[in-house]
Amino acid sequence: MSVTAEHSGLVKQMAVQYGFDYCGIAKAVPLDEDARRLENWLNQGMNGNMHYMENYFDLRIDPSRLVPGARSVITLLKNYYPSEIPEQELKISKYAYGKDYHEVLRPRLQSMISALQDKIGQFNGRGFVDSAPVLERTWARKTGLGWIGKNGNLINKQSGSFYFIATLITDLDLDYDDPMAKDYCGSCTKCIDACPTEAILPGKVINGSKCISYFTIELKDEIIPSEMKGKFANWMFGCDICQDVCPWNRFSQPHHEEAFTPLPEILNLTTKEWEELSEEVFRKLFKFSPLSRSKHKGIQRNIRFLKS
Repeated sequence: MSVTAEHSGLVKQMAVQYGFDYCGIAKAVPLDEDARRLENWLNQGMNGNMHYMENYFDLRIDPSRLVPGARSVITLLKNYYPSEIPEQELKISKYAYGKDYHEVLRPRLQSMISALQDKIGQFNGRGFVDSAPVLERTWARKTGLGWIGKNGNLINKQSGSFYFIATLITDLDLDYDDPMAKDYCGSCTKCIDACPTEAILPGKVINGSKCISYFTIELKDEIIPSEMKGKFANWMFGCDICQDVCPWNRFSQPHHEEAFTPLPEILNLTTKEWEELSEEVFRKLFKFSPLSRSKHKGIQRNIRFLKS
């Protein structure tokens, strides 16, 4: 067995050991096609107030800018599909039911890097969990883990799209998986048809500035635009509509990650209890939850908007 094959096998073995569901490896190359697409998307203002997406453009499209001498990009997927989906008047995206995935996956990724270095020897590598300029869905496609659907999500043929993506860029030489050559969305337009705010456009273009998740999480303004009234289908934090209607998600299986166990409050709080929740109690209950991103002020704004 060659050294690259041995190291690649070790990477995939470690991925399972550290709780990831899928692992794929791609050659680290500049993403020229994605660069053009991203530039056009930004020029059309589809990032809305998410100005951070305009930063570090060169780093997003060239992994060697993030890790000098980068040779390989390792993509790891972690399932977050819950075993129970509560009937809620105020809806919360499934990824936010449990502990913040950044806090769960980041230390795990660092431990995996350390364990690999113990086995292989020192190498240069950096792990990213949705917190740096990395086009993780593109890299996931290049590693063969899925295709990018019309709703902009990575879709795995075996088990759908309810996955967190972690990325490890390294200067290790590894064996590369075949990229996903086919798009299995076909002529289906369920996600496009179902989006209440018409944020999903033909050609796999997502207008981020019209997405319910953008308004309920990213937008920090005190007021949500009035033209969006009646279009949120009671989503208070995030939105899963385009994933819930996707036929490929009939293959989704419940996760086995204790950290993603739904908080009791997520399952049980009534609308009235959400409205009456003080800032102090909110901070205590949701200290380690993705809901803390919107803060108490943002959640209360979202509730007022839904009820207005």
